[in-house]
Amino acid sequence: QVLELLRAVQRGSEDRKESLGRLRWALQNEETQQKFVRLDGSIRTLTGLFTSSLAALQLEAARCLHELSHSSVPAVAEACLPVTSYLLTYLSGHSLELTELCLYTLGNLVVESEAVRKQLLPQGIIPVLASCIRSPHEAVLEGVGYVLSQLLQAKEAPTEIIPLVLGSVLPQHMLRLVCSGLKAGMGAAVEFAWCLHYIICRQEDNTLLLALGAVPALTSLLLDLASQIPQDAPEGLELLVCPVLRCLSNLLAQTGCQGQGQDGRLLIALFLILQCFLQQHPFLVQEGLWLLNNLTADDPFFCSALLSLDLLPALLQLLTCSQMATVLVLTVLCNMAEQGRLQCQRLLQQPLLAQLLPLLTVPEPEAVGQCLELLHLLFLHCPEAAADFTRQGGHQALEQHQSTPELQERAQALLEVVRQPPGA
Repeated sequence: QVLELLRAVQRGSEDRKESLGRLRWALQNEETQQKFVRLDGSIRTLTGLFTSSLAALQLEAARCLHELSHSSVPAVAEACLPVTSYLLTYLSGHSLELTELCLYTLGNLVVESEAVRKQLLPQGIIPVLASCIRSPHEAVLEGVGYVLSQLLQAKEAPTEIIPLVLGSVLPQHMLRLVCSGLKAGMGAAVEFAWCLHYIICRQEDNTLLLALGAVPALTSLLLDLASQIPQDAPEGLELLVCPVLRCLSNLLAQTGCQGQGQDGRLLIALFLILQCFLQQHPFLVQEGLWLLNNLTADDPFFCSALLSLDLLPALLQLLTCSQMATVLVLTVLCNMAEQGRLQCQRLLQQPLLAQLLPLLTVPEPEAVGQCLELLHLLFLHCPEAAADFTRQGGHQALEQHQSTPELQERAQALLEVVRQPPGA
């Protein structure tokens, strides 16, 4: 049947477009895809029709190639190698539908085959995408973002692809499109936000993005997103928020970023976003807390701002959202406690010790360990807190960890502190 479809396409009869349509439908099946590419002349025939001057045939052949690109079998993607240069050529054509088909076909092909990626780079895929990213059409921009995101996830991306991307005009346009996502189009903004994330997390040095103002730009975007919540928040907003939080968090964790983005409004925006998505999209709590951790680590400004803006109660409400949230909230509290006695006193004005006690009984060593670290800092800077902790039965909670190998040393040290007489 596959052979008959190919022959019908090759014969050049008047119903060739209809034959291509039937072939496209058949190529939705993975087994058929593999059989088709093994037939002699199959890809050559499709390529010939794809480069045809007859627009209707060209578009139908492009749809067939797009179906082939969906295959998860690398051999199918590699059979399409002869057509990659034409796919790139038609990205600068006048047909929006053809441009969009070519983009998604390329994006699908690069996922499955390193051979395809290695062929596309010298063929100039990065300069071509850099040209396409100036398109006024959202569908084209979203397609460009899709291709780039697939390329940037490749194992060879740090050495072979990211340097080419950073050497082009793509980064500044990606940042612009992400930050205008609420106005220019959510789909493209989401794709490019993930592209930025893949670049940032796979590099130790993001000097170029920092020089382009990525931190203030992404900070401003989060302020805008928070202002849309909950009245006018567009559907799928969480899909943009997630990579934006990751980008900002990873940039702030890097050397040379200290002091950037010191805007207390960012904390308010962050908590508004977390409150909005807490019920329906709880995974964003972890993303937001990673950012909060990186904001407060060795940063007196944000540690003080959390307290002066009265955001500590909102932070403590996240303690029990999930195991990871518990660890991250405790880590942020440790960041604050490390600032010294004044910060610890302000932390203890909340019923903090009472909230920490139940955490010492959870069967999660990482959470308990972080809780012990926080208690150590509180007792170090505010020795009077140890007596209060003992009055609440804290020594009993500590005693149960004396036999836990990874916790016993810290638990024993804290027990020695709480057992000391007042004023010792």
